[in-house]
Amino acid sequence: MPIVIHRAIFGSFERFIAILIENFAGAFPLWLAPVQGIVLPIADRHLDYARRVRDELKAAGLRVDLDERQEKIGYKIREAQLQKVPYMLVVGDREAAEGTVSVRTRTGGDQGAATISAFVDAAREEVASRGRNVADVGIAGASA
Repeated sequence: MPIVIHRAIFGSFERFIAILIENFAGAFPLWLAPVQGIVLPIADRHLDYARRVRDELKAAGLRVDLDERQEKIGYKIREAQLQKVPYMLVVGDREAAEGTVSVRTRTGGDQGAATISAFVDAAREEVASRGRNVADVGIAGASA
């Protein structure tokens, strides 16, 4: 009498991940996204400030990358949208001088400038609420 023993521990995990990807169409909410934000410097002279922003966000527990490529900012934004990154943080001369970031969402576009700490607080609130974005939560200290 033949006996088959089948064990699919990883198979069930893979199916679960496949269902999540299909359900969200790859556009994961902030709390689930592997990359929660990306810092986009406008020019090479903004790289030092962009690195400081990235480091502060990582220290706050957010999963953030930095796009250091020498490309136009529109191209970087479009690439981040295609990669379905929830937040793009654009930094330029004004942001570096004021100690802020210009927040963009993958679907809502420009949300205005915010201090780094205000963005961190809003992102933490969104993660805690499991779904609302910064526009819904509101960034304290954001300028229009």
